[in-house]
Amino acid sequence: MPDYSITDEDGIILVRSARKIVTKFLKGEKYQLDEPTKKRFSFDSGIFVTLNVSGELRGCIGFPLPRRLSDALVDAAIAAATEDPRFLPVSADELDGITFEVTVLTPPSQIRTDDPALLPGMIKVGRDGLMVKQGAHSGLLLPQVPAEYGWSEKEFLDNTCHKAGLPRDCWKEKRTQVFSFEGIIFREETPNGEISRQTL
Repeated sequence: MPDYSITDEDGIILVRSARKIVTKFLKGEKYQLDEPTKKRFSFDSGIFVTLNVSGELRGCIGFPLPRRLSDALVDAAIAAATEDPRFLPVSADELDGITFEVTVLTPPSQIRTDDPALLPGMIKVGRDGLMVKQGAHSGLLLPQVPAEYGWSEKEFLDNTCHKAGLPRDCWKEKRTQVFSFEGIIFREETPNGEISRQTL
C-alpha cells in the first residue's frame, strides 16, 4: 500500500463528497470542496468512482495514475455520472436510487516475468486490480470486480484483456504489459446511507 493512510473517516468524506459533487452538477450548480477537504486530500493518488443501482453498475470512471486526489475526485464523480459510454447520463431524479462507491488506488506496478505463463501465480484475486496495455489498447479492472464474479486469476487476466479490446489470452504474449495495483474501497450500504470500508 502507499505511504499514506486512508482512514474510515476519510472514506466517508470521499463518498459523501462524490454524491454532493454529482447532485450539484446535475442541478446545474458547481460544487467546491472546502479548503480543509482540499488540504486533506492534496496528495496524489489514482481514484475511481462507481455508481450502482440495486447492485447493478450504473457508471464507473476514474484515473489509474496518481494525480491530486481532491481534483481527481471531482472529475471522476462527474464523469462516472455523465460520461461512461456504456450508459446514458444519470438524471437528478435517479440519485435517490443510486449507491456511491469510491476506490482509492495505489500506483500501478508492472508485473515483470520472462515467462507470461507464470502471471496467474503472480497476482491475487481479492487483493489486486489489473491493467493491461498492448500498443494503443489498454484496459483496467478494479480489485472488487473478480471478487464479485468469482473469477480465478487466469479468468481475471482474460477479462482484463477483453476489457482492453484485445483477445482474452493476450496476456500470454510478451509484448503485453500487465500492471497490478491495490484499492481502498468505501461504499454506501444503501443510497445516501451508511458508508463502510469494503473488504474483498
